[in-house]
Amino acid sequence: MPNLPNMEDLLRQAQDFSGRLSQLKEELARRTVEGSAGGGMVKVTADGQGRIRRVQIEPAILNPPDPEMIEDLVCAATNQALQAARQMAAEASRALTGGMSIPGLEGLLGG
Repeated sequence: MPNLPNMEDLLRQAQDFSGRLSQLKEELARRTVEGSAGGGMVKVTADGQGRIRRVQIEPAILNPPDPEMIEDLVCAATNQALQAARQMAAEASRALTGGMSIPGLEGLLGG
């Protein structure tokens, strides 16, 4: 009969992983990345959980107002920031699991 893992050890490992996952989620919520567009005229900051934290628009692009251009720049900068946030979450996920792929883990981290 093959040696089965001790249930207490498995439970302890699961609890340890859960604790490390919670710590990582907190860390990702504190870390930020930035996306920019229009040569830096629009900047968007997102955290590692994919939440937008700040949008900066240089006043120079508001005069004369061109709403369509500003909308496009905000979208481009936001997409860039969110992509960087997903990448940060993926790297954190790989570090947590030692490179092992666990389906859905990045979603739990917010990426």
